[in-house]
Amino acid sequence: MNDASEQLQALGFGQYEAQAYVALLPRSPLSGYELAKVSGIPRANIYTVLQKLEERGAVLRVETEAGTRYAPVVPDELIHRLRSRLHSSLENAQQSLCTLQTETKHDHVWNTRGYRVLLEHARGLIESTQKQLLVAAAPEEAPALTESLDRAQARGVKVTTLCMSGCPVECGACRGQIYRYRIMPEQNTRYLLVVPDESEVLAGEIGPGEETQAVRTRQKLLVDLSIWHIRNSVALAALLVDLGDRLDDLLTPETRSILSSLSPGNIEGSWLEHMRQLIGQDPA
Repeated sequence: MNDASEQLQALGFGQYEAQAYVALLPRSPLSGYELAKVSGIPRANIYTVLQKLEERGAVLRVETEAGTRYAPVVPDELIHRLRSRLHSSLENAQQSLCTLQTETKHDHVWNTRGYRVLLEHARGLIESTQKQLLVAAAPEEAPALTESLDRAQARGVKVTTLCMSGCPVECGACRGQIYRYRIMPEQNTRYLLVVPDESEVLAGEIGPGEETQAVRTRQKLLVDLSIWHIRNSVALAALLVDLGDRLDDLLTPETRSILSSLSPGNIEGSWLEHMRQLIGQDPA
């Protein structure tokens, strides 16, 4: 099937309607008989198809001395009409569906798999954000969210982004107030966190080959933990960078002991040394 016909069918045209419109574009005006012949549409169906295309505003009827003939509306005009109708239909559907929505907030934890699915959920949450948005992402995922983030900022959403890879130079894909701190050790997995309006969280783990697992929830505990993780990570990294070597002189023995006890079990040295290495502030 012609690619243009497939695209029209994706927009709601029937197969015969799409075939007829595409067949008219390079050779019009045509009679119903001529159109049936060049398009492969059965003659018994052609006038019903043409009537539907007229109702869509996709073809024009031309009365000539030789009889009725048909011409296509130019593609730009057709697409403009379809876009307007689709926009109107979407707004009407949104209003109708919202009247049916209950105020109950589900706190289930939804699980999903797949890299493309994760990005679709992320874009959907960004598009629905009204006031503020927290994002923690790696450079691999940031470009897939840029357009949605641009639209969010255009409607007044305050965007805060944590680049978890700590890119030394901005890649141009992140948006809002951007903080570039590497807070995760080198590993085979990446994380993506999206928190819209402090009401929901999407947390995804992307492994080798973009194998992806994610959760999405409105459960307050998990939402709050995600918010604290992003904000506290930014605050901690900023303090470590600002204080540098001076921090060693400010810590009491008790605090040093606490930091040593918090050291991850798979590394040597204190928690403080571990964090300095991550954000590139290791004095050694």
